[in-house]
Amino acid sequence: MSHVSSQSPHGRPPLHTVQVLGGGSAGSSAHVRSLAAGLAARGVRVTVCAPSEAVGAYDLTGTGARHVHVPRSSDPASVASLRLACADADLVHAHGLHAALRAALALTGRRIPLVVTWHTRAHAEGARGRLLHLLERRVARAAAVVLGTSSDLVDRARSRGARDARLAPVTFPAPRAAYDPVEEADGLRHKARAEIGAVDRPLVVTVGTLERQRGYDVLLEASRAWRHLDPLPLLVIAGEGPERAALQRRIEGEGLPARLIGRRDDIPELLAAADLVVLPSSWESRSVLAQEALHARVPLVATSVGGIPELVGDAAVLVPYGDAEALGTAVARLLAYPGLRERLREKGTAQAATWPTEDETVTQVLSVYDELTQPLAL
Repeated sequence: MSHVSSQSPHGRPPLHTVQVLGGGSAGSSAHVRSLAAGLAARGVRVTVCAPSEAVGAYDLTGTGARHVHVPRSSDPASVASLRLACADADLVHAHGLHAALRAALALTGRRIPLVVTWHTRAHAEGARGRLLHLLERRVARAAAVVLGTSSDLVDRARSRGARDARLAPVTFPAPRAAYDPVEEADGLRHKARAEIGAVDRPLVVTVGTLERQRGYDVLLEASRAWRHLDPLPLLVIAGEGPERAALQRRIEGEGLPARLIGRRDDIPELLAAADLVVLPSSWESRSVLAQEALHARVPLVATSVGGIPELVGDAAVLVPYGDAEALGTAVARLLAYPGLRERLREKGTAQAATWPTEDETVTQVLSVYDELTQPLAL
């Protein structure tokens, strides 16, 4: 594959890009790491401006990029640090709304192109919702190009006044296999299931922050539909968040077949042990969990929201958000019919093969950079 060059034929110095990351979700942080590594490998100078904790968690300095600590807050000191880091940049690329707002403030009065990637959308109502709308308009209008990771995010950016909004689906790096060689699979699967109490019963897994928009209240309601099954399936929810206490009270109070197992660092192993993965969110763009499930050949039941339909195609069972009956029925049906699960595994493998590779993602982004920074031909 040919790549756009980071060096012009007129002897210009290598392109210098500044990648701005806020708190960093798993998806955006993994994307910045992949992008920084790919750009550096092509001779681009890369500076990553991000909180130190995000840099450590995702080894962003292991990419060949320079790191500048910039805290998440939008106070004057944070913006001043970012403005200094961008002083000799050819282009600034911000990931997420708040990172983009800081970048736009830091670039005020400078003719440095700003590219913004919207990986997700924030959830807010009332006064916070109106403020969010204003922030999105400010960011959309400040950017030379807004890249949306799903079609609905592109539409959202256009509705907020973006001059140029484009679809730029990013890949989540395929996780390394949890076991190799193949003969180790059964042993590791048994070990993971034994640890969480699901040796002789179906295991249904979901992963994510324990927040209202994740739809875990609906998922717990759906688990009622499985209580007549024998053996009784176990629902495992991995993650932490503000809804933990409320969810735990409901599990205990209603005797639901579910466990909260907290934040985990062994998600590939957990998914490999699962019979099904469930994604009950009210909205998702390019869900990391959905990508991990299909890569791991685990059947997926998900809500038909946001970017999920275009991400998974016919390789998952999709249900309406908030419909506990439909969600419970879909899970029960898949558990009852192994043939259906096997068909979803095959479709999942085929669907994952259609997603852009890390290399293709970097190439697309670099082509946008060159478009915005190369001098016009005379």
